[in-house]
Amino acid sequence: MASSIATDTPPPPAPGPAALRKQSTGRAGDKIFLGLSRGSGIFLLVVMAAIAVFLSVRAGIAISKDQGNFLTTFDWDPAGNPPAFGIAVLLFGTVVSSVIAMVIAVPVAVGIALFISHYAPRRLAAPLAYVVDLLAAVPSIVYGVWGALFLVPYLGGLNEWLDQYMGWTYVFEKTEVGVARSMFTVGILLAIMILPIVTSVSREVFLQVPRMNEEAALALGATRWEVIRLSVLPFGRSGVISASMLGLGRALGETMAVATVLSPSYLLSLHVLDPGGGTFAQNIAAKFDESNQLGRDALIASGLVLFVLTLLVNGAARMIIARRKEYSGANA
Repeated sequence: MASSIATDTPPPPAPGPAALRKQSTGRAGDKIFLGLSRGSGIFLLVVMAAIAVFLSVRAGIAISKDQGNFLTTFDWDPAGNPPAFGIAVLLFGTVVSSVIAMVIAVPVAVGIALFISHYAPRRLAAPLAYVVDLLAAVPSIVYGVWGALFLVPYLGGLNEWLDQYMGWTYVFEKTEVGVARSMFTVGILLAIMILPIVTSVSREVFLQVPRMNEEAALALGATRWEVIRLSVLPFGRSGVISASMLGLGRALGETMAVATVLSPSYLLSLHVLDPGGGTFAQNIAAKFDESNQLGRDALIASGLVLFVLTLLVNGAARMIIARRKEYSGANA
């Protein structure tokens, strides 16, 4: 009886013209979207390759005429006779200021993100998140003017305290008298600038933690901090790393704020409280207009080093994230 009923069941009706047109339109849309996505990716690679080729060609012209060692020379005099310039001080200043900014900003940003996502009441979390997002849109020149007019005059006391109690570390030993236009001041200013970026991205990552993971930890008797330590932070680790790399990218390439605060010099010193130093971006902004053709090629060569440094940092971040695929979304 059952077999006869199954045999007598009529087949489903064939799709009509409207359904066929809808299917063909959907397939066409998928093909168009695939083509646009693939074309965008290829275009981005072409642009990156074009930038790399341009920087490499101009850098090669400059380095071929450099009478000093491009990697180890402390001076920057492309207009001299003979021309001699190097990136030793600029590379050191860029790395040191960025490290100081990351050491200060990342822990504070993660703490703010956790407070907004898991501790603050809803009425407080929403406006606080809005303020943080708004700070991320403030132009860098505004931070630079604020740093020059407020941060530099009021950091003298902190510098004296660090020199008195932390001078034995050599790094915080102050050997020159002057205003606080140092790499330490630049690092603090950069930390303030990248703090909203790292906070915003980290907050969004923490809000994506599966609610079931947190509820399971609470059901087992975990405290709120244990829930964050065991469920939230492991899940958001890759996101925090990505947020930190975004902040580091801005710190490495920041120009106007650093140029406004720093007293540039080409003396390499491990005393971060002493005035002086320089970064790639600050040196390019300060020297570009007054440079001759060789000088501009030399600045482009320093920009190539910054370009490579940024690629290496991002590549290292991707390797770190790839080691934690269970939290990076790679298996989704």
